Amino acid sequence: FLAAADGLGSIAIDTTQLNMSVTDPTAWATAMNNLGMVPVGLAGQQLVTDSICVPGFDPSLSMMTGITPINPMIPGMGLVPPPPPTDVPVVKEIIHCKSCTLFPPNPNLPPPSTRERPPGCKTVFVGGLPENATEEIIQEVFEQCGDITAIRKSKKNFCHIRFAEEFMVDKAIYLSGYRMRLGSSTDKKDSGRLHVDFAQARDDFYEWECKQRMLAREERHRRKMEEDRLRPPSPPAIMHYSEHEAALLAEKLKDDSKFSEAITVLLTWIERGEVNRRSANQFYSMVQSANSHVRRLMNEKAAHEQEMEQAKETFKNALTGILTQFEQIVAVFNASTRQKAWDHFSKAQRKNIDIWRKHSEELRNAHSEQLMGIRREEEMEMSDDDSGDNPSKKLRVDDSALAAQAYALKEENDSLRWQLDAYRNEVELLKQEKGQLFRTEESLTKDQQLQFLQQTMQGMQQQLLSIQEELNNKKSELEQAKEEQTHTQAMLKVLQEQLKSAKELVEINGHDESQANEINVLTVALVNQDREKTSEKRSPGLKSEKEALLIGIISTFLHVHPFGANIEYLWSYMQQLDSRISANEIEMLLMRLPRMFKQEFTGVGATLEKRWKFCAFEGIKTV
Repeated sequence: FLAAADGLGSIAIDTTQLNMSVTDPTAWATAMNNLGMVPVGLAGQQLVTDSICVPGFDPSLSMMTGITPINPMIPGMGLVPPPPPTDVPVVKEIIHCKSCTLFPPNPNLPPPSTRERPPGCKTVFVGGLPENATEEIIQEVFEQCGDITAIRKSKKNFCHIRFAEEFMVDKAIYLSGYRMRLGSSTDKKDSGRLHVDFAQARDDFYEWECKQRMLAREERHRRKMEEDRLRPPSPPAIMHYSEHEAALLAEKLKDDSKFSEAITVLLTWIERGEVNRRSANQFYSMVQSANSHVRRLMNEKAAHEQEMEQAKETFKNALTGILTQFEQIVAVFNASTRQKAWDHFSKAQRKNIDIWRKHSEELRNAHSEQLMGIRREEEMEMSDDDSGDNPSKKLRVDDSALAAQAYALKEENDSLRWQLDAYRNEVELLKQEKGQLFRTEESLTKDQQLQFLQQTMQGMQQQLLSIQEELNNKKSELEQAKEEQTHTQAMLKVLQEQLKSAKELVEINGHDESQANEINVLTVALVNQDREKTSEKRSPGLKSEKEALLIGIISTFLHVHPFGANIEYLWSYMQQLDSRISANEIEMLLMRLPRMFKQEFTGVGATLEKRWKFCAFEGIKTV
């Protein structure tokens, strides 16, 4: 059975184990009839033909030499021959083991079904085992398929077998459908029909995933190596500009063989912004050297054009010779088709001559059209030369013209040298006049930035001083308010004590209520006097004549408005008289004179408004 499994994609074992010599065919047929099976096969016949097996393969070679067995299922190995055609049925025969015998299934029955093969499957499910089958018997039967790493037998009639390699599973699947009998017993417990199928094991799947990851890593590494191999090399680094490098580059620009490399460096320096007042003349000389190569390139182009014209002429002459030979061949075919020679050829010969003549005429016509096209192009070029001078002819100047150009270049060089000397003298004069205090544009921009920063710093300092002054004023007002509050609380305590003492005296002396009212009036007057004194202490005197004038105008304005006016309204009126006055200044002045001006809140909620009123006459009336 193993040889047939090899035909499906695995290595075959020695075919001597698969030969069965039955000395008594009658006894073999009786045993098959007892099992209810039709005898199949012949005595001493191989289960499968030698064409399916790998000849000369020894399965014990790997154990003796320590070499890992090769999986013949790997593509490209070429160990496995093509499988037999599916329409030819594989004949299964009896398999004898030491402890049991395996009888093949009925060939007329359909093949046993199997589940879909899991990836990396090395484990098989074996069902239908005899009840008396032991683990040793199972290993004896299935170890011929390959190395067994584990057998997990259940109490019921099935087990799981894990092999060392995946291709060994195919050999085990081949045993599906065989009937297994232990020894020569006919007991039901000693026989059973095997069902072998693929099993899904976590260890197999894990090993398969590890293998796939290894293959993926190898593939990524191979692709990276291929990309690195195909990547174009990096361009050489461009050196930095210096006077020494510029002198070397100028020499390279004059050399025709190093011009391409030198012109790249020159372009890079110009793009980097290395051109300045000091290096401008040096760069100009290098640009002039680059310009001198234009004439050389045009001469090379003219030489190449001349070579191309010669090649065209050679091609045209060769094409004319070919066309002449084609004309001669066509003339031979035309002469052969005339009646003098045509009648002597056979029918087949006439047919071939006719075909050859047509083919030669087609080739002749194609070559003649090509030659005519070349001649038309030459005529068009000649017409262009007549209408305008050819630039290649302009470049072919005579010796006198070259001498004139050399003289002109020499004069231009002398004039540039004189200009350079003049520029140097001017620079020296400027240095003497201005000395070493020459300020560049960068220094001017830095001075402007410093001035701007100084102005902003001064503005911020002024703002900070004004904020500090306001903060000091607020602190002083808060301290005055705290002193007033403590003073009023002390006065209240004194008045309460006076009231208590006065009431006791009234009760003792028995005065009437009029005397008590007089005492209350006196206490209220004392309180008002105390308030006036504290306000006089708190309110400082007027500082300047301007403040006195403002107080007079504000008093008149608020006296005209008996219901008061807010600070914005008051400030808008005062600004018409003095545009430099601020609302904060007016409010501070009003707060310094609480006996003349008081602040009230009118309205509710969103309409709440703070108004100032003139109250100087109210104090006179109360007094």
